[in-house]
Amino acid sequence: MPAPGVCLNILSERNLKDGQGSPTNPERFLDQDFHQLKQFCLKERLRFRDNLFPPEMKSIGFGPLKREELWKVVWKRPHELVPNPVYIVQGTSRFDFLQGRLGNCWFLASVGALTFQKRIMKQVIQDEQNFSVDYAGIFHFKFWRFGSWVDVVIDDKLPTIDGRLVFVQSKTPNEFWPGLLEKAYAKVCGSYADMDAGNISEALMDFTGGPHVTIKLSEASDKLWDTMRRASQSEYLMGCGTPGGQAGLIQNNVLPNGLVEMHAYTVTGVTEVVWRGRPVKLVRIFNPWGQGEWNRDWSDRSPLWEFVRPEDQKHKVVLDNGEFWMSMEDFCKNFSDVDVCCLDLNVLAGSHSSSWKTEVHKGQWVTGTTAGGCPNDLESFSKNPQFRVTLKETVEDPRDERSPNLLVSLIQKSHKRNRHLATNFHIGFNIYEVPAHLKDQREKFPASFFRNTRFVGKNEAFINAREIMEFFRFKVGDYLIVPSTFQPNEASSFLLTVYSKTEAVIEDSSGYGITRTKMIPRDTDDSFQLFLQYADKYGEVDTERLQKLLNENLHAGHSQKTTGFSLDLCKSMVALMDLSVTGRLSEFECLRLWKRAVFLKDIFYGMDVSHTGSLSLNELRNALKAAGFVLSDSMLNLMALRYGDAGGEITLENFVVLALRMDCMAKTFKRLAAGGRNMMLGENEWMHLTMYS
Repeated sequence: MPAPGVCLNILSERNLKDGQGSPTNPERFLDQDFHQLKQFCLKERLRFRDNLFPPEMKSIGFGPLKREELWKVVWKRPHELVPNPVYIVQGTSRFDFLQGRLGNCWFLASVGALTFQKRIMKQVIQDEQNFSVDYAGIFHFKFWRFGSWVDVVIDDKLPTIDGRLVFVQSKTPNEFWPGLLEKAYAKVCGSYADMDAGNISEALMDFTGGPHVTIKLSEASDKLWDTMRRASQSEYLMGCGTPGGQAGLIQNNVLPNGLVEMHAYTVTGVTEVVWRGRPVKLVRIFNPWGQGEWNRDWSDRSPLWEFVRPEDQKHKVVLDNGEFWMSMEDFCKNFSDVDVCCLDLNVLAGSHSSSWKTEVHKGQWVTGTTAGGCPNDLESFSKNPQFRVTLKETVEDPRDERSPNLLVSLIQKSHKRNRHLATNFHIGFNIYEVPAHLKDQREKFPASFFRNTRFVGKNEAFINAREIMEFFRFKVGDYLIVPSTFQPNEASSFLLTVYSKTEAVIEDSSGYGITRTKMIPRDTDDSFQLFLQYADKYGEVDTERLQKLLNENLHAGHSQKTTGFSLDLCKSMVALMDLSVTGRLSEFECLRLWKRAVFLKDIFYGMDVSHTGSLSLNELRNALKAAGFVLSDSMLNLMALRYGDAGGEITLENFVVLALRMDCMAKTFKRLAAGGRNMMLGENEWMHLTMYS
């Protein structure tokens, strides 16, 4: 049985702080350790079989193949297909592969772009892998996934029908890096079918981890050519797409000009030639089908090539290999958008020699707590996660005085394992300048702040995309970034990345963990009349007697929405208040519990402004604050999941146990940490503490 998710999240956060998640120290995807698995296979003389992405029908999924074809699929290792399989034959190239029976042109167009960047390509495909030395049928690939690099392990069994690969195929029959790379990405997506249809920007980011811009060619400015030219001289990946057609179809309509509707292409180069004495800007494009080209001006056989300078003739290549030239003007007319993913932010920002700093923060929109929606409802909007950004003075290249100095990227991450089950909500963000008199505030800003403060920046529109990003130019000062979905109560995780030219300090305004602002009232020696009515002959109250005491007395004067305290809740409270560890409460212990329960009951009904007999999550935040606790968004989200009902409502009984446990665990940490920030426990101590509390 794996460790609980909260434990794994804590470990993940620690690992990130220790540098895990970088290209040289990636996280293990699905917790599979490539080197450990390979050594085991070599020692036992086994061929690896991946049980987490098994060579079975479910790994293909439904859609790419007809049902009767699925039954014909045979998973084979490369040496079962050819006598001398090779991972890479004479380097990697965009001309190495052909798209198979899967509508993943967006992925393969990105692979085509990836082949131009040898350093990044090596990082992704691990080019030292082979089928001879220490071969064990196991391979691994690295992808960037939502803020971290992950190492993805696969076996080398590939789906075939009648001895031929079903999906991506190599033009050189014994070369297998394209098929294995596609399989690794299919595993990340959930299945091969989950790769069907997508946006090229998604794979471009997963190959690089770098920022990207999507430029609508119908709205492109005069700077587009300069951006593409500068990108081509840097570490870049570029792709583009055609409009029209029907999304999701593998065999899209081929137009008379040779282009395919609703299809993804790779931008493989830009150049300027001189034609009859005047300059002409050209864009080179690659079709991941490996064939099918533009057949108009500047195509392979266009007569225009006859009138360019001799030194420009080298660009003319007459091969039906899927790659062709076209003018910049025709490019903007016939393609809908271009995606530029570039590790040099100066290219995207249009600036010069500036260095950029990066800050990454993970967060969640949780129904009822932090999924506040857009600013149309400011009361709800203020519940969203908030991030403070302090921009400091820095020396800047004089040529960049008007270029952007801040880039904000927001990526949403679905909790679904399969890519096609993921829902992309309409997401966006607003940026506010924090006035001088509020610079010391460290808690979340309330709705009144947003009513009185106008935003100074925001993304263009709420878009249902995996990522949105926007450049800004801000002066030195304090700012507040509020990421949100358009509609409230849309649950998702997100990644907020802030790139800045200036030195920037960024922190989560929702705080961290728990802050105790005041103590629950101290115990007194008041006589406890109720105790004598419920105590046994030994002067103690056990779980059943406590249940009866609370259910018969605590709700006095209020309507009861539930059946009262369950036996399990009462056992929890006994464990929390039982100083002598006997499983029973003495009069003193029972008095402590009763006084806290009454105190919490009064808070509960005082904060139940909707008079429903339960607390909404916003009311819960206020109630806990009144009880002495200020919770971060992440802690409040956990409490909602642990103690709320299906609708996120908190009953009196659950509120009492929640507050008592929080008080007890905070005191326990303080005592065991002896005033420090950390505590150390042995395994036996840990088990005693967690199993009886």
